[in-house]
Amino acid sequence: MNENHTNKFFKDNASFRDPHGYVIHSDDKIYRIIKKNYKEIFEHCKKSGLFQKLIEKKYILDFKESHELEINSDDIYKIYNQEKINFISYPYEWSFDMLKDAALLTLQIQKICIEHGVSLKDASSYNIQFQNGTPIFIDLTSFEFYNEEPWIAYRQFCEHFLGTLALMSKKDVRLSKMLVNYIDGIPLDIVSNLIPKTTFTNFGLTSHIHTHAKIQKKYEEKKIEKKKLKKFQLLGIIQSLESTIKGLKLEQKTEWADYYEDTNYDDESQTKKEELIKQFILKTDSDLVVDFGSNDGKFSEIVSENSHVISVDIDPIAVNNNYKKHRPKILPIIGDLSNPSQGIGWENNERQSFIQRIGKNTCLALALIHHLRITYGIPLKKQIELFSKISKFLIIEFIDKKDSQVIRLLQNREDIFHDYTEKNFLEIISIDFEILQSSRINDTHRTLFLLKNKNN
Repeated sequence: MNENHTNKFFKDNASFRDPHGYVIHSDDKIYRIIKKNYKEIFEHCKKSGLFQKLIEKKYILDFKESHELEINSDDIYKIYNQEKINFISYPYEWSFDMLKDAALLTLQIQKICIEHGVSLKDASSYNIQFQNGTPIFIDLTSFEFYNEEPWIAYRQFCEHFLGTLALMSKKDVRLSKMLVNYIDGIPLDIVSNLIPKTTFTNFGLTSHIHTHAKIQKKYEEKKIEKKKLKKFQLLGIIQSLESTIKGLKLEQKTEWADYYEDTNYDDESQTKKEELIKQFILKTDSDLVVDFGSNDGKFSEIVSENSHVISVDIDPIAVNNNYKKHRPKILPIIGDLSNPSQGIGWENNERQSFIQRIGKNTCLALALIHHLRITYGIPLKKQIELFSKISKFLIIEFIDKKDSQVIRLLQNREDIFHDYTEKNFLEIISIDFEILQSSRINDTHRTLFLLKNKNN
């Protein structure tokens, strides 16, 4: 998975491109290695007060010098222990407002940098993570001295942030998935061709996408001399980017965004289900819970009273609604368990797959497995095999074929799903799981199970 150095620590594969430093994992801690070739700018960022201001505003992860690691290398200047992120997520898993907030944070940091004689040389969306419900910058070697030259990271910012947001807002919210194929950002000529021609009336989108794409092509075809860019001019560009991004809205609707307005639970059954989940979660011992098929996070919120929660759903609008509720212990991400995020980048290892990142924790699968079986054709046995790999504890809901939601799924298709019975479900889960508790939800055809993995 990662490059091993000793039995004690390993290097993160996502940091190999950086010539000025890299990341080390050791004993569940995170260390930032600063190389000697970055000493001058790094010391300036410290002595000028830039780092301190960014830390105070909670724009960047806090870090402290460490002498815990012994690494034999002549090019190391300093080693810093950095706060650990609860769960690493990637831009193609974020909702519209998550990406928007990450973009605005990057611009805020750039403005503060300029005040301290520094500029961001790297505006990659991968430099942002979400901690306690808000975006935060994680890199320590993305800075350079400001020399009144064009912002070197301008194109990168537009390709990672603005272009993707424009596609999501003006064309289709699902187009953020293009970031999987374009790990270095979606090329602006593609964005310019895809978003509606009516966007030419938007000054910001015309300047930073349509015109930028044409100028970019000229630079590639013919070398053009760079011009000086005064401080007020650079701040003007940043202000224009900021106002353009703030003006982008999400007004689309999707199939499952209003799921809880069309449920077949009455108030009493809903309350019973919530109480059972509260009881079940107290019998698990995970600091991290993964809630699959979470929709807008109704049950993730209940679980978050005791644990940090990764709240996963296939519907980008539902995930966005979840995020906007600002629950600090919930990280909502867009994910499809039938086709989870794969490993991408160099050797398919630069950005890890979703399954690799979640490890083995407590999982929730509420009102999910009938969708996986009937809509996506995933046999029950395959589903439980996957849950056995990623769950220490599993809270799972079995919904009988008599339930109105299952009847609706089957109404326009032949029922060939003969394995989808409660009897078969119980036989399959008994292979890898022990049933700690189960309860039928009143006046429904649904049963909740608390399972413990036999192979923990």
